[in-house]
Amino acid sequence: MPKHLLSPVTTGKLSLNNRVVMAPLTRSRAGQPGDLPRALNVEYYAQRATAGLIVTEASQISRQGQGYAWTPGIYTDAQEAGWKNVVDAVHAEGGRIALQIWHVGRISHPLLQENGATPVAPSAVAAAGSQCFVVQPDGTPANVTTAVPRALELAEMPGIVAQYRQAAQRAKRAGFDLVEVHAANGYLLQQFMATNSNLRSDAYGGSLENRARLTLEAVDAAIAEIGAERVGVRISPHFVAHGIDDSEAEAMALYLAAAFQARGIAYLHVAEPDWAGGPLLTDSFRRQLRAAFHGTIICCGGYSAAEADALIAGGLADAVAFGRPYIANPDLVARFAAGAELNQPDRSTFYGGEAQGYTDYPTLEQARAVA
Repeated sequence: MPKHLLSPVTTGKLSLNNRVVMAPLTRSRAGQPGDLPRALNVEYYAQRATAGLIVTEASQISRQGQGYAWTPGIYTDAQEAGWKNVVDAVHAEGGRIALQIWHVGRISHPLLQENGATPVAPSAVAAAGSQCFVVQPDGTPANVTTAVPRALELAEMPGIVAQYRQAAQRAKRAGFDLVEVHAANGYLLQQFMATNSNLRSDAYGGSLENRARLTLEAVDAAIAEIGAERVGVRISPHFVAHGIDDSEAEAMALYLAAAFQARGIAYLHVAEPDWAGGPLLTDSFRRQLRAAFHGTIICCGGYSAAEADALIAGGLADAVAFGRPYIANPDLVARFAAGAELNQPDRSTFYGGEAQGYTDYPTLEQARAVA
């Protein structure tokens, strides 16, 4: 039994029953019209409430922030009400849940934007080799090449920050335990941080501190709404998909970690090179990150239960997030505790659809009852 992984931990002021975190997983099953959580999503999250913490799928903070069809938002009253149903169901099962708030920046297309607008980014630089998921004019879904974005004007920056603030405000009203600011995986905040996607010469470009400015302003906006002890941030040093090639990736991560420590946020969620490729994180870097940030560190990188337990035992992480295992194993904690075999996920059902490959994976108890 992975005893460290299954032991309780305090994150901010929140007590978690274990250190198994459900990673944010885009599943593209929001209700239409309106991109809002529906009954199927309520069932999906409630099934997984034994996780120490659920981090929801990324949820766009505005229509401008959307890069994939059928992902949920957190900018309308109906979306907020839908998320409240999810939160209430998870809490009824004794779980804890964080809302990941998201602006995709250039990883989008006019078909996803209001009135066919051009997606925005720090600079008018396309994301090389990147695609997004859209509904075409004839109603059929398709993966298409992301559009060349337009550079955000300086006067627009307060409006972007306001979108993060309003998302955090709605999350608080919906009852979420925490909010996770998505500053990873090549989306808007990382586009501002990365040296190859931010070519600005104003207060949001050039120096490392300037490139980090929008991320810290977004975090500060969330803190102002719900308190630092209820805010987490996801970063992805060395992420190389979505056209990201950052020559100062580790320096940026350590700068942010120190800034987050000064603010007293609840946790730092580190998405490690896995499906996106990139160099692996060294133990030396992990120790530097730990020295800079004293709150909860969550690592996510394709770990087994034994590997996760060892990472926690070694003091390099406080919790570990699991992605694909949570798709197929709603009772992942129980399976870890029993040392049981895991269900394998059906990749063809990852994105879009209904219950198949979403809420129909059996628990260990159900599987044994059938056997």
